[in-house]
Amino acid sequence: MDIITTHIGADFDALASMIAAKRLYPEAVLVFPGSQEKSVRNYLAQEFRNIYAFKKIKHIDIDKVQRLIVVDTRQADRIGRLAECATNPAVTVHLYDHHPDTETDLRGSQEIVEPVGSTTTIFTRLFQEKNIVPSPDEATLMALGIYEDTGSFLHSSTCPEDLAAASWLLTHGANLDIITQFISRELSSEQISLLGQLRQEAHTYVIRGVTVVVSKLTMPDYIDDFSVLVQRLMVLDNIDVVFALLSMGERTYLIARSRIPEVNVGTIAREFGGGGHATAASATVRNLTIVEAEEQLISLLHRHVRPKAMAGEIMSAPVITVTPEVSIDQANQLMTRYNVTVLPVVRTNSDGNGENPCGLLGMISRRVAEKAIFHKLGNIPVADYMTTDIATIPESGTLFDIQRLIVENRQRLLPVTRDDDIVGVITRTDLLALLVNDPAHLSLDLLRSDERPSIERTRHLSSVMTQVLPKNVIVLLREIGEIAEQQGCNAYVAGGFVRDLILQVQNTDIDIVIEGDGIRLAKALAAQRHGIVHPHEKFGTATVIFPDQSRIDVATARLEYYDHPAAMPTVEHSSTKLDLYRRDFTINAMAIHLNPKRFGILVDYFNSQNDLKERRIQVLHNLSFVEDPTRIFRAIRFESRLDFTITKHTEKLIKNTVQMNLFDRVEEPRFFHELKLILSEDNPIPALRRMAALKLFPFLWPDLRPNLKIDRRFLHFLTQANQAISWFKLLYLPDKIEPWMVYLLAIMSRSRTKELIAFCNRFSLPPRQRRKLIAQKTEAERVAQEMQKRPFLRPSETYWLLHELDIEGLLYLMAIARKRYIQQAVSHYVTTWRNVVPLVRGDELKAMGYIPGPLFRTIRNHLIEVQLDGQVGSREDALSFIQSTYPPGAALS
Repeated sequence: MDIITTHIGADFDALASMIAAKRLYPEAVLVFPGSQEKSVRNYLAQEFRNIYAFKKIKHIDIDKVQRLIVVDTRQADRIGRLAECATNPAVTVHLYDHHPDTETDLRGSQEIVEPVGSTTTIFTRLFQEKNIVPSPDEATLMALGIYEDTGSFLHSSTCPEDLAAASWLLTHGANLDIITQFISRELSSEQISLLGQLRQEAHTYVIRGVTVVVSKLTMPDYIDDFSVLVQRLMVLDNIDVVFALLSMGERTYLIARSRIPEVNVGTIAREFGGGGHATAASATVRNLTIVEAEEQLISLLHRHVRPKAMAGEIMSAPVITVTPEVSIDQANQLMTRYNVTVLPVVRTNSDGNGENPCGLLGMISRRVAEKAIFHKLGNIPVADYMTTDIATIPESGTLFDIQRLIVENRQRLLPVTRDDDIVGVITRTDLLALLVNDPAHLSLDLLRSDERPSIERTRHLSSVMTQVLPKNVIVLLREIGEIAEQQGCNAYVAGGFVRDLILQVQNTDIDIVIEGDGIRLAKALAAQRHGIVHPHEKFGTATVIFPDQSRIDVATARLEYYDHPAAMPTVEHSSTKLDLYRRDFTINAMAIHLNPKRFGILVDYFNSQNDLKERRIQVLHNLSFVEDPTRIFRAIRFESRLDFTITKHTEKLIKNTVQMNLFDRVEEPRFFHELKLILSEDNPIPALRRMAALKLFPFLWPDLRPNLKIDRRFLHFLTQANQAISWFKLLYLPDKIEPWMVYLLAIMSRSRTKELIAFCNRFSLPPRQRRKLIAQKTEAERVAQEMQKRPFLRPSETYWLLHELDIEGLLYLMAIARKRYIQQAVSHYVTTWRNVVPLVRGDELKAMGYIPGPLFRTIRNHLIEVQLDGQVGSREDALSFIQSTYPPGAALS
């Protein structure tokens, strides 16, 4: 293997150089030879995204190292046990360092040593020469290494190359806030005390959607360099905007810091007679007490804070529109199909193909359409009755603008426009969700402490992802987000993956949703990871299979509508919001942003977190089961697997669907797929009980007796099947089994074979599975009857009775066995007897003069029998048995 290492007591320059070297040697393993500085450990624990796996020296086999890459040192005594590799002639050594030469330096086949302020500067130059672009996290860490080793460019060892390297890293996303957090001088005990007071007196204000922290202190004497404490407060508490009002002696001072464009602290400081930059400013406040100064500051903030642009972030896109010549009947059908209440009316591009809507003309509502249809005007174009006096908002519109326009104009739908073209819409529901999502807009009296987590609909899940997911999955998700960013689209991971992540359950079944071209992204990902892509153009989806045979599904954000109850869905491209709305249950209708700037932010439009918190299964709309009855089986499966409860309303909708008898309209393989998933659970019995209670058995097994229910005998067979499967899994044998087959056979244990055949035909089971089920049922039940009649079978007799059964058939036999001795015999067969091989091999029989043929097989089978029955226990006994029972002369004749 190749190893990248550095000196013991690694600092940021060492860590950054290791990570940079990893880009040059992607197959190499990162190994710390010993401890790291405390600040580095804190960085790895808090800030670094854990996208690289570091190995401990004790887990490395020194003898397998082929190449050693050493960074930020050339001293053998500073790399611990890895010095054995450095002095081994069979190991290739590459060195990267910026320290002065010494006589004890290691020597390597490649040495890049330059007298600059940090080793990271050398790697930055190599990145530029090799056209390697660092990620923002890598750029931040590399800049951190340069800032630390140059003392923020104040050490005498600093070179122009260091400044140039830092500048280049800043252009590639290096985050100065993070660098400031880890590169700062120690505070005195007095300063620490003052910092504690500053934090204690801090108060948070939300002004026009922007969070601002204001702290004020009164001290008897002037304290120098207080701005350092304000900066430290900002970093420690991750504050975007902070103002400190300090009454020291006879004067009051204002110190301000901001790192967001919405607040220019220089402008506010000038109002107090001071000045500064947009991000850092100060003033001496005259003729005001500290209380009066705070009041004036809050007033100025209300005047000068520029609210965040939000329209472009919260809008739904693409927009479902109609053109003016579309009839009111057609428009009403569209609104029903897509479950919307208003449709924008647009003109089309000059090419006339109608594919690229532009130019907003008006809006038609469902209420107007239904009234027009009532008056027999359904064939009239929407242009005749659309509303034309409508307000619009640009993508840069603020929350205040959105509120004002929706409230003042009483619009259900607020179009978002760009150069007269409609690019998205904001609904009243979107606005309400946004307001509820921000506790600053709600009275604290309305919120109990246990309710607060449920309103965090855009919470950040990066820390949860780090705790729950393997590092390779996090790396994959980040890559997908970066590719999406490059292609100008948005990427999300959605569905059950997000549900299990919030429940802190690992799930590597990754479902990616793309607002854009999902197939294009899948192809780019496959090319980048040397995988294979299987596109499905009709649905805008693709499956990417990686070299390790792992896979992910990539889909273009889409919506589904159903032409009639229980129909197969028709799919169209849509937005993430509508894509989530088509999901089965609220707990599966969440997504997580993957694009770099918003990586890890949860998207929850339907209050799904509350349902997770309350452990309940709930549909997204009342016609969900009518459109797709197979969702009933998914509801039951999730209820059983997650130990959740189907809500009363959802259960009522299930019962309504059962009464409507829609199951015969669904393609039978879809039902069987859901049933198979239920029977593949670790314990499907609770789900089967639920299915029986909801009267679903007659739809699955119409050929069975009408009074089929989970009685004591039925439950006994299922319980024994569960115990048999659990027992087999604990053996950890290499045999693969399909548990659903065992449960299905147990369910149909009191049915005739022809009823199983009818079941297979109805659900269109593949021929292999059909043949296996019928054969195992027939043979296992025959064997059960035979063993019931003959309780004292020899091992060899049991062997020949059972050898035609697969593992599924054997476990089914254990499930239906009425006597304990039958189960014991099967367990002996599975664990021991079926693996018995003759003590004399076939080539030995040939050497003894036996010719392969019927007698040859007879001898081998007879030998297995006497071995099983204990009559032969060694090879010598076996040879003697063969020679006496089957004389060689007889064999030759």
